[in-house]
Amino acid sequence: MKLHLILCFFCFSLVSFSQILVINEIDVDTPGIDDKEFIELKSESPNFALDGYILVFFNGSSSGDDRSYMTIDLAGSVTDSNGLLLIGSANVIPFPQFLISENVIQNGADAIGIYEASIFDFPEETLATQTNLIDALVYDTSDSDDVALMNLLGVTEQINEGSSNNTNSIQRNNDGTYFSGTPSPRQLNDGSGIIFNGVTIGITENQYNEGESLNITFTTNTNVTSDLNFTINLDNNGFNTTDYTGNISLTIPSGTNTTSTILSLTDDSDDEGDEVLIIKLLDLVEPIIPSNNNIAVRVVDNDFTMAPWGKPITPTFGLVQSTQPGGYYDSLDGLADSELRQALQDIIADPNTVRAQTYNDVTDILKAADQNPENSNEVWLVYTEQGRPKLDFQTTSDNSGKWNREHTYPRSRGGFFNIEEDDVVDGPDIFWTTKADSLRHGNSDAHALRAADGAENSLRGNQHYGEYTGPSGTLGSFRGDVARSVLYMEIRYNGLEVVNGFPSTNNEPLGDLATLLDWHRNDPPDDFEMNRNNVVYTWQLNRNPFIDQPDLVEYIWGTNVGQQWVQPLSVVDNSLNNVQIFPNPIENTITINGLTQDTQITIFSLQGLKVYQSNVNNNTPFTVDLFSGLYLLQLNVNDKISTRKIIIK
Repeated sequence: MKLHLILCFFCFSLVSFSQILVINEIDVDTPGIDDKEFIELKSESPNFALDGYILVFFNGSSSGDDRSYMTIDLAGSVTDSNGLLLIGSANVIPFPQFLISENVIQNGADAIGIYEASIFDFPEETLATQTNLIDALVYDTSDSDDVALMNLLGVTEQINEGSSNNTNSIQRNNDGTYFSGTPSPRQLNDGSGIIFNGVTIGITENQYNEGESLNITFTTNTNVTSDLNFTINLDNNGFNTTDYTGNISLTIPSGTNTTSTILSLTDDSDDEGDEVLIIKLLDLVEPIIPSNNNIAVRVVDNDFTMAPWGKPITPTFGLVQSTQPGGYYDSLDGLADSELRQALQDIIADPNTVRAQTYNDVTDILKAADQNPENSNEVWLVYTEQGRPKLDFQTTSDNSGKWNREHTYPRSRGGFFNIEEDDVVDGPDIFWTTKADSLRHGNSDAHALRAADGAENSLRGNQHYGEYTGPSGTLGSFRGDVARSVLYMEIRYNGLEVVNGFPSTNNEPLGDLATLLDWHRNDPPDDFEMNRNNVVYTWQLNRNPFIDQPDLVEYIWGTNVGQQWVQPLSVVDNSLNNVQIFPNPIENTITINGLTQDTQITIFSLQGLKVYQSNVNNNTPFTVDLFSGLYLLQLNVNDKISTRKIIIK
């Protein structure tokens, strides 16, 4: 019994008082968007190799249940000449020796533990434990103590960094206690040790065009005592030494603290897309260290391509043909009501054919499906009706000027959710088998995901369409597109429904059906939408039938419910494809070319009001007197109808 007690006390002492490696400082909450968080470890001896050690982060919230949410393998890392290892994002100054993403450390009450273990010992949601624990810190930002988490880790005090958006960090005293004070990353907390001389990279702009010059300065905190020779590297993905010329081997002369270089960015004829070069400092030896590093500079490619079809606000029709396989919709012919619905679902949710991709794969899908027809380096944003560089995809909590993935059928109403594998980007040939009951796969169904301005996406939230009608001042060119996407979702997945009205709770169906039907009728599929249908098909091997066969909407929800569906002949669909309307945008005179006989022209407002009607001949100009805005022009020849969007200036 005595031996047992002694051994238990010895194990507890190892957990509580080991000095091999400790948590020296942590800053979990920084002003703004928490992009300067860091953790600093301290080894008993300098230049200590951290192979065999891991850092585990525990979630102390009620939903986290004191379980792990992130684990870092420290293998390959070595502490510096002060025994310190700084772990943080690229925004931390001085530049961390170990990089992590921005805004990933939770504010508390939470904990961090150092373990002598393998990362495989701590899969996500592992309960906090003292097994193989070297050091632990339970902390908060003015939160109540998490006694259970403290007990699990064998610590007796929870340390408060300060209230929300504080400017403090938690720092370890030499006696093992902690205090909250001004952050001192990569510096001993008592002010002793080697004081490092940091090199700061300076640029005047974050974006340049091909053919322009990039001026980079390098400045140390204090004058160097001997010539400081170092090199830089700019390579990043496809950007390499063929994309610039200039000196990248530099010297800061003894007794000074600055030098600079001018690099010429190559203006080639290749359509490489916009690229990002990364300025990286190489060859620095302590006590010289990077103050900042990995500085991103965008290089805008002027060799972008343009598609022959128009943007949604200047649409074209008939230039992009559906890539549906022959007979894709033949099984629908002669069916009505529930039989028509079921046959359509059997096509677009066929588990023997249809593929589900990861949520991160969707980012690549949207870069192609929502590509701006006028600039191949941009995506076209739903709702705000504008192009945005593909490089501006949102990767942090800051959505200003960024684009992200908008669920037209909101996740909270559909019951979609992420799983860990959704973080993987593995391309079109690695996929999940999916069926009509695979509701979770609605999370990454690209037919109902669109590139959207990050801030506008947040503003829409999970509002019903009709409650949400888009930003003021826009043309509403997205309305038919989102209508067809959410109607597709109702047929594709069991458990989803589009209804009249505005259900009040999050998990209710999506509304408003009447609004969406009007949007579908007044904003018919254009070339942009047909192209995105074709692109998504190459990944998912299913199509949005309401783009290929828009009249199906009327047979399922609209004016033809109960009637048997008969697939239109392709000759009818294509008979008016060669008709051209010009100019567009229009001031007051319209000319229509390509008509072979008298044609009835009807113009509707986006609200469905008939504002003009006349009969015209080929190439005969006619005048309209309409307010500025977006309208629908309908051509009717022998009961064959084609609808085009026009803009009145």
